[in-house]
Amino acid sequence: MTNIDHLRGGQPLNTARTVNHTKTATTNTPSTTTIEPQHDAVSLSSQGKAVGQIHQQLAAETSFDATKVAEIKQAIANGSYTIDADKLANNMIKFEDELNDL
Repeated sequence: MTNIDHLRGGQPLNTARTVNHTKTATTNTPSTTTIEPQHDAVSLSSQGKAVGQIHQQLAAETSFDATKVAEIKQAIANGSYTIDADKLANNMIKFEDELNDL
């Protein structure tokens, strides 16, 4: 097993500590200390700002139109609901394009 004394290649290890204590004259007057407030800073990336804007837009909009949902349910129930395939495909493409812009 290696002896701990030989870890520094035979150089002696300086273990002396120096302590510097300075004394100042004290008076009987109270001291006042001004504490500066610390300020934190935050910086958002452009993507973070975009997410924040999207969040604000979504929070301002209603989640769904209950009347339209009821009408669609009724149309499905009575068999009169039709799907416009071209409109659906265009909306899907538009949605994908919006995702690519983020």
